[in-house]
Amino acid sequence: MIRSNHLISLILNLVLGLIAIALLFPLIFVLITAFAPATFNPSEGLLPKTWTLDNFQKAWQQGEFLLAFFNSALVAIAVTGCQLFTSALAGYALARLNFRGRNGVLLIVLATLIIPFQLLVIPIFLVLKWGHLVNTYGALILPTAANGFGIFLIRQYIQTIPIELEEAATLDGANRLQVLGYIILPLTSPALVTLFIFTFIGEWNDLFKPLIFITRPELKTVQLVLAGFQEQFTADWSLLMAAVAIATIPVMILFAIAQQQLIRGVAATGMKN
Repeated sequence: MIRSNHLISLILNLVLGLIAIALLFPLIFVLITAFAPATFNPSEGLLPKTWTLDNFQKAWQQGEFLLAFFNSALVAIAVTGCQLFTSALAGYALARLNFRGRNGVLLIVLATLIIPFQLLVIPIFLVLKWGHLVNTYGALILPTAANGFGIFLIRQYIQTIPIELEEAATLDGANRLQVLGYIILPLTSPALVTLFIFTFIGEWNDLFKPLIFITRPELKTVQLVLAGFQEQFTADWSLLMAAVAIATIPVMILFAIAQQQLIRGVAATGMKN
């Protein structure tokens, strides 16, 4: 019996290892090609004969990644901050406040999750044009400053927190905002970190909004730079992969730092309806 369990565990680990290798293969291919010379041909061998950093230097300079990194980071941080703020307030209200129509509001929030952003792009563009926000940072930040997924995520997590903690704080004289700031938000940190990661990565990788709302070169984001590389260097795979690797570094660092909080947040949000 023990040998059978050990064999099953070994086979399971082997299968999971093969799946992990298959999922990581595109990233490995990107890194290998990025460090290879321009003449590298994968059909002639899996690994290049020589390795170089010239592709990274050339991609950084030609793509003006410093400006693109600043714009993408500014937009991603601003949108993430807005979503954390709006999701915390709305999620707490839907989880704890008893008001008429609360279930209806929750259904409307959930309904927004099935509406593609592309379907709303024309009315959003008209509103931004009316507000003279096209070709500004506001056009990249305001359309996604609030999100139904974030509201639902925080609401679900708050429902896992014992309400007795809030009742005790209320008896001690704390008001709603104090309860939210000193009790709920600290206990909700795994869900907030999860929302931070999802939102930051989503905004960092977003190409649609910059492509539609931005034409000024000084406002270009990382994804616009990558799109330009795809059009300009279709034959130079080493340079293109170096640009992809540069754009991926911030996301990989963020995920490596916060992966434990991400797992905890995702696991806890489905514990209670």
